[in-house]
Amino acid sequence: MGVIAIVLVLGGLIFFHELGHFLVARMFGIGVKAFALGFGPKIASFRSGMTEYRLCAVPLGGYVMLAGESPEHDEEPAIPKDLLFSLRPVWQRMCVVAAGPVFNFLLAWGIYWALFATQGQMGLAPTIGQVLPDSPAARAGLKEGDNVLTINGRSVTFWDDLTDQIQNSKDRPIALAIKRDREHVSLEVTPELRQRKNVFGETVTVPMLGIVAAKEIVTMELSAGQSLVLSAKETWRAIVNMVMALVKMIERVIPAESIGGPILIAQLINREAQEGIVGLLALAAALSANLGFVNLLPIPVLDGGHLVLFSLEAVTRKPLSLRARAAAMRVGIALLAALMLFATYNDLRRLFQ
Repeated sequence: MGVIAIVLVLGGLIFFHELGHFLVARMFGIGVKAFALGFGPKIASFRSGMTEYRLCAVPLGGYVMLAGESPEHDEEPAIPKDLLFSLRPVWQRMCVVAAGPVFNFLLAWGIYWALFATQGQMGLAPTIGQVLPDSPAARAGLKEGDNVLTINGRSVTFWDDLTDQIQNSKDRPIALAIKRDREHVSLEVTPELRQRKNVFGETVTVPMLGIVAAKEIVTMELSAGQSLVLSAKETWRAIVNMVMALVKMIERVIPAESIGGPILIAQLINREAQEGIVGLLALAAALSANLGFVNLLPIPVLDGGHLVLFSLEAVTRKPLSLRARAAAMRVGIALLAALMLFATYNDLRRLFQ
């Protein structure tokens, strides 16, 4: 089950990425020499027009071979020049390159939408599981088992709604409407600024009441339209989390030892596969958003690196020299290889520890 899930998730994400390049290239009438499902030795194939469609032995993704990807056309003298990628306007080439990451974002959006539309929105219930001693909540009279209905007149559905409102209040008093057993109670409590660790391990000062959530899950049913909006927000949040993680790595808040590679990703997929399809799909959506973001990084070889080169071409009105492009690609390959080796080393170190 775990192996099948790993192949389907990783292969599906990479294949959908390449599908974006393929479809936008065909939309602009750019020649596609090959579109493959999988890598490695070719198992079966057929040809339609100038495109060979291949099924390959290693089912982890796929690839697209565009006509005239290189500015050197001598290798393809038989292909009409109007089909060559390198001779198209720079904006068309940028669209083809950007289509891969964009399709990953769309896939994440679609998976989240399907989950929200069928499963609803799930989260921790706004029920207090513990009141810390000598805390603002204890002094205000909050008790274990209290269910928060509203905060400052705004309804509360999930625990996150409660914490967001508390943190937005600074240290101003807040009004809570509580359901306690069969009665309704109104309380006023003033948060205190206290230090805690955030998700990146940094010590931050935030308003706190001194309450801990009960481990209760609540589900809110959503319409198709609500699911569409919420799935877009969830996709955006996954991208923002990646940006923040990258910034924190640069600031050395997140240690380099925490970087994970393919082994860690496979472990996560395997774990979610054992738990059920819902968690596996949620992980696939997050990974798809992450894959789209990583491919937009301005590193030569990645889509983001190509977009940078095409942007320079658009500004200077002339492409970079073949020598400069080749040098940039060598640097990009070296960076990616070094990062992959380092991430794999971290994965193996965690395994053996």
